[in-house]
Amino acid sequence: MKRISLFLFALLASGATWAQEQIRIVGSSTVYPFASYVAEEFGALSRYPAPIVESTGTGGGMKLFCNGSEADTPDITNASRRMKIKEFQRCDRNGVSDITELMFGYDGIVLAQDKDNTDFDISKRELLLAVAKKVPDPDGGGLVDNPYTHWNQINPEWPEREITIYGPPVSSGTRDAFEEMVLKYQTEQMKVYRDAGLKGYRLIRTDGHYIPSGENDNLIVKKLSRNQDAFGIFGYSFLAENKDKLEGVTIDGVAPTVESIASKDYPISRSLYFYVKNAHLDDVPAMREYIDLFLSRGMIGEIGLLTQIGLIPLSTEEIEDQQARAAERRRLTLDDLKAALH
Repeated sequence: MKRISLFLFALLASGATWAQEQIRIVGSSTVYPFASYVAEEFGALSRYPAPIVESTGTGGGMKLFCNGSEADTPDITNASRRMKIKEFQRCDRNGVSDITELMFGYDGIVLAQDKDNTDFDISKRELLLAVAKKVPDPDGGGLVDNPYTHWNQINPEWPEREITIYGPPVSSGTRDAFEEMVLKYQTEQMKVYRDAGLKGYRLIRTDGHYIPSGENDNLIVKKLSRNQDAFGIFGYSFLAENKDKLEGVTIDGVAPTVESIASKDYPISRSLYFYVKNAHLDDVPAMREYIDLFLSRGMIGEIGLLTQIGLIPLSTEEIEDQQARAAERRRLTLDDLKAALH
């Protein structure tokens, strides 16, 4: 048992209650810059210390968040995709049954390269052929292990450039969203995958052409400056911060911009979330003020502070809806998550 847990046990045995001033937040590396910005502002403006924000990846954050409701578990977890049903069920088994889901903005998943390279336009289907573990046989004979090692093998108009993609690891919400929007949605519609019993296939190749690169997206940015033949996959905010060095690839003819992501014209757009452990609200009073600051128009509105570091803002109506959810401590249910799948 952790030292803090022993302290709490003694405290509770004496009839006292626990209270904590500093919020602990875990989760998505994509959301990390936004949550860290709010945390710094909160520490400067409020009577409470700045929250501790850890970049653990969406999946890693969910595991920590769902470990229980004890004081030494996270108060909030950030996510670059929606909570999964199996994560909700794990939370529930561990006594984390009162959760509020809050959406705070939009993001695009970009494929980026060094700015000195020639422009690159790719379709979602071609991107699938570059990253999927199993792809349609070019001769039409079913599915085969991905044979493509160079981009011109997929499209003869492209250069003979080795396929090297630095991307997020399996614990990442960005990878989950990428697999779903680029692989799963397409393979559900492709007869060759259905005939093979792999409808909704979403496995990424593991032969060295897609390279998992950890939860720190800034590391991917650095790798692209060292390997100009490579591409990187990460959230739009990291592209916005590095536009002097990188450029986003056009997908299905649409470039990743604030406008194209907000309108959902950009093909790989997603929502960003954070999840609140309501059982902690009474004992961690700073949480309410932090949530109010995060969901304020001054942070996530059209000219909010977070737009300066790449957040795609919600509409006024969407912000008001999320503020109401937070004020009401609206409880996330399994039916909510199931409904989102249809």
